[in-house]
Amino acid sequence: MEPPGLVVHGEAAPFSTALRSLLNNPQYSDVCFVVGQERQEVFAHRCLLACRCNFFQRLLGPKLGPGMPSPVVLSAVPVEAFLAVLEFLYTNSVRLRRRSVLEVLTAAVEYGLEELRELCLEFVVKVLDVELVCEALQVAVTFGLGPLQERCIAFIEAHSQEALRTRGFLELSAPALLPLLRSDKLCVDEAELVLAARSWARVGAVEQIVEAWKCHALRRGDAARGAPCRRRRGTLPREHHCFLDLPFK
Repeated sequence: MEPPGLVVHGEAAPFSTALRSLLNNPQYSDVCFVVGQERQEVFAHRCLLACRCNFFQRLLGPKLGPGMPSPVVLSAVPVEAFLAVLEFLYTNSVRLRRRSVLEVLTAAVEYGLEELRELCLEFVVKVLDVELVCEALQVAVTFGLGPLQERCIAFIEAHSQEALRTRGFLELSAPALLPLLRSDKLCVDEAELVLAARSWARVGAVEQIVEAWKCHALRRGDAARGAPCRRRRGTLPREHHCFLDLPFK
């Protein structure tokens, strides 16, 4: 019996460089994405995306007929984040940046790219600071990333005064804010915490909660007919009453 062959490997760097040259390169591409609010065209290769990512395999499906198919519109993902995802799919590496890593993380979760998600999580922990932490907390809560959520809460507890003054804090959702309000490890007194919660409410978070629960309380028939949302008593969760009871000015 012939012995099994030996797998030998060439140099990885030239291979990665060659694939990187295909990134967003219209030459030989057979799919075009229209990405982000800017509606920027991004070119790619169906076979590579489909074999690397189940999301794209389902999205692109079998190619029908010759020529370039219609562009695929992905307006929810920012261009920089989408290009980072493609870079990872083409080369199995990615250059992450602090300003966009949370958007890349969001795309990785939504596209089911577990390895890229873990790389993003590691990077976020390394660059976590006062300006980034609340935004990272919101992403962690949105996608159920428990370890990141715990790390963010611990960071905010240690840097409470600075974190509560950031724009990211004001933009937290109620589910992300509630664990902070319940924490007994924040390095601020109760008066400062009340002021921070009042500032959070002023940017419209309370109104968003109320409106969401108004619509949630509609009968299905009303919703199907497009009737306007009407408030029904008892539809606002008890855990949100604390925001409505704050002494606003």
